[in-house]
Amino acid sequence: MGGNQTSVTEFLLVGFPLSPRMQVLLFGLFSLLYAVTLLGNGVILGLISLDSRLHTPMYFFLSQLAIVDMSYASSTVPKMLANLVMHKKTMAFGPCILQTFLYVAFAATECTCLVVMSYDQYVAICHPLQYTVIMSWRVCTVLATTSWLFSFLLALVYITLILRLPFCGPQKINHFFCQILSVLRLACADTRLSELILFGASLFVLVGPLCLVLVSYTLILFAVQKIQSGEGRRKAFSTCSSHLCVVGLFFGCAIVMYVTPKSQHFQEQRKILSLFYSLFNPMLNPLIYSLRNAEVKGAVWRFLGKRRSLGGWLGVF
Repeated sequence: MGGNQTSVTEFLLVGFPLSPRMQVLLFGLFSLLYAVTLLGNGVILGLISLDSRLHTPMYFFLSQLAIVDMSYASSTVPKMLANLVMHKKTMAFGPCILQTFLYVAFAATECTCLVVMSYDQYVAICHPLQYTVIMSWRVCTVLATTSWLFSFLLALVYITLILRLPFCGPQKINHFFCQILSVLRLACADTRLSELILFGASLFVLVGPLCLVLVSYTLILFAVQKIQSGEGRRKAFSTCSSHLCVVGLFFGCAIVMYVTPKSQHFQEQRKILSLFYSLFNPMLNPLIYSLRNAEVKGAVWRFLGKRRSLGGWLGVF
């Protein structure tokens, strides 16, 4: 930094500029949705851990997605909730940069996790006889570890671009969390190169995985068309439908956020889409998998049946 520049020590998060009463209402609503997010993903994790029938590669990757969703929501929502009811809506520079890092890392991890899950679906439907060999536990572990490592390294590159820039004011971030572009625009330097690198990396992380998912499901569609029995086709579509819904939600929001032309209320629209990513998407994912997946519903009923049996056995004594 230059000698005549004052280093910024904290940022002011503008958030949602609404009346105090409306902010209290949003606090109650978002708190409930956040609790449902943690509960839903926690239930998915618990069922996969406790039910031996769900100890398969598909549900191993689903457990990874549940961990990502809980972490993703927890990286931004608690601070947003606090700012809705607190008069001072500031965030220190260090925690702000950490929040940016975690948000980017978990977003990229979810993206790569969805690609890995689509590959698992492809192998299961297109190469069923070789499935256990191709998707061995060693391969699953390598795929999951690579997904996490790649995403956190990518987030580290993003943060390096921010930390090399001087921040001397202004301090207002027009968002409800330290969103990377909103932070970058506060730098007291030319950020065009950094923004160009960020745009290229984001395009690679979004478009690349989306293309891989589309290729996987195109091959799956061709394979399903070759299945002779109607029951076999229904089972194949049922296996893929939950994942397709989750993929559609995640990439659909990304396309709207980055492809839609800028309008007069562009920044407010971006806040709403970011809120969907941070809160609604992680909340909906476990609901989609539990409502549209017969094996997950079966695991729920088996767990409830065991609880009732245990309760009846204890009642004897």
